[in-house]
Amino acid sequence: MTRVPVLKEIVRQHAEMAAFLWTVYDRHLLYPEENPELDEIRVARLVERLEAHLDGLRVAGEEGRRIAEERYEEFPEAGELFVVRMLQPSAAGLSVDRLDLDRVRKYLSARLPP
Repeated sequence: MTRVPVLKEIVRQHAEMAAFLWTVYDRHLLYPEENPELDEIRVARLVERLEAHLDGLRVAGEEGRRIAEERYEEFPEAGELFVVRMLQPSAAGLSVDRLDLDRVRKYLSARLPP
């Protein structure tokens, strides 16, 4: 099998954007009144973009996970931790719009630094 070269700057951008989009998505679900322009269509597009960035990291394989972990080490926030978690083998096949958000939030808050 031929290995495809990993463009580290692009993969880093995938990690950063996925973390940011997760934060926007989760914030909107918690406080929809803050941004009424974020309707169902725009939320669906946001989730598609988030999934695309996660896919970009998954395609990069171990290097994608390593870069996501580096981002979390530098910025230990919920979005970065969410990305790291979604890249674990046990999360294979999970889609953002089908996640149990209460469980995700509990997972993130239990593992984030105070």
